Amino acid sequence: MNRMTTKMSHTMKFKPLLLIGMGAILCSSCVTLGKYEALQATNNQLKKEHNVTRQELADMRGENAELLRQNQQMSVELKDLHDLKEVQTAELARLRGELGNMKLGHDTVVENYMQQIAGQNQESTKELNDREVAFAAKENALLAEQAKTQAALQAKEQELERVRHAVTNALVGFQNKGLNVETKEGKVYVSMESKLMFASASWTVSKEGKEAIKELAAVLENSPDLNIVVEGHTDNDAYKGRSDVRDNWDLSVMRATAIVKLLLEYGPKIDPTRVEACGHGEFSPKVENNSPANKAMNRRTEIILSPNLNEVLDALEK
Repeated sequence: MNRMTTKMSHTMKFKPLLLIGMGAILCSSCVTLGKYEALQATNNQLKKEHNVTRQELADMRGENAELLRQNQQMSVELKDLHDLKEVQTAELARLRGELGNMKLGHDTVVENYMQQIAGQNQESTKELNDREVAFAAKENALLAEQAKTQAALQAKEQELERVRHAVTNALVGFQNKGLNVETKEGKVYVSMESKLMFASASWTVSKEGKEAIKELAAVLENSPDLNIVVEGHTDNDAYKGRSDVRDNWDLSVMRATAIVKLLLEYGPKIDPTRVEACGHGEFSPKVENNSPANKAMNRRTEIILSPNLNEVLDALEK
């Protein structure tokens, strides 16, 4: 205790002397204010750089720890991949073994099959040749039949054109009086407006209409292979004639049958079984019934001439 007190006493005595000595030293070695400020700035800059370096070091340590963690995870995954590779290698070896067995079995089956068909090859070749010969014969027969059918169709077309020409020439004097001849859809249409053939609401054929039917019947007598259809048509005006005909439909039928009877009267050589009469009334107009001129066109009788295709159809069915 006394020793400590003595030491403290000596120290207290020494401090004033120390302060005096340091002051003397500072006075003897003092620096300018500019140099001091420069040193102070350098010292502050070094401290900032030191702090930045310490932060970068801390960041690098964190990154290093993350890399170590990732490396450990990749090591685990690499081991898993290695284990999977070993499993797949073993499975591949097993599949190759099975493939080898299957190939051996396949080769055996193919060899047995080839041996089996080798004995049948000669017989099969003969059967194939026989079939080819039969097919060629059928093909030639079909081609010949097609040529025959085509020739028959062409002959029918030529006959139809001859009839159209003959009908046109026979009725040339009536073409400006409401009569028209045309070919469409493989048929000849002779269209006669009612003003040429009938009085209003009547089915009695006019004198001029009878002359046209007489000329047409002469042509049809020379064309025994034609089918003849006579169609009656009216406009949509309500019928206001005799009470024994009730409507336009009745009137169109009566007009069609009247012309059929005249055809057979003026052409006794025409086969009645080839002739057909029908009425459409107002239900098959050529144009809309929206004007007097259009209604006149719809009030008509059409004689439709078509070739008899029974021979051609019979040939196609064979």
